[in-house]
Amino acid sequence: QVQLVESGGGSVQAGASLRLSCAASGRSFSTYNMGWFRQAPGKEREFVAAISWPSGWTYYADSVKGRFTISKDNAKNTVYLQMDSLKPEDTAVYYCVADKSRWPYLDDYWGQGTQVTVSS
Repeated sequence: QVQLVESGGGSVQAGASLRLSCAASGRSFSTYNMGWFRQAPGKEREFVAAISWPSGWTYYADSVKGRFTISKDNAKNTVYLQMDSLKPEDTAVYYCVADKSRWPYLDDYWGQGTQVTVSS
């Protein structure tokens, strides 16, 4: 079992940066693939980024490639999403997700989400 708690969301203007964090608890966190999804109002949840275990491969949605960076600190049981050059269309609730086997569209365990709002 893995529990995930996101933090770091907020309201910013276009062009700004935010870093989301996802603190994980539970056994064998370091052996899970980790990722981020987001859901904007009135839209379906969509994949954002993922990082694999043990190789550390990363995979991004085209819409965030070159602007967002996913990373993982196994010693701190934390995965991060650095978001630069934010756009209004990045406004959404961002969810952290962990999966033992699926790649890159993870689905086993989900956090409660953190709101990101980008104004123009």
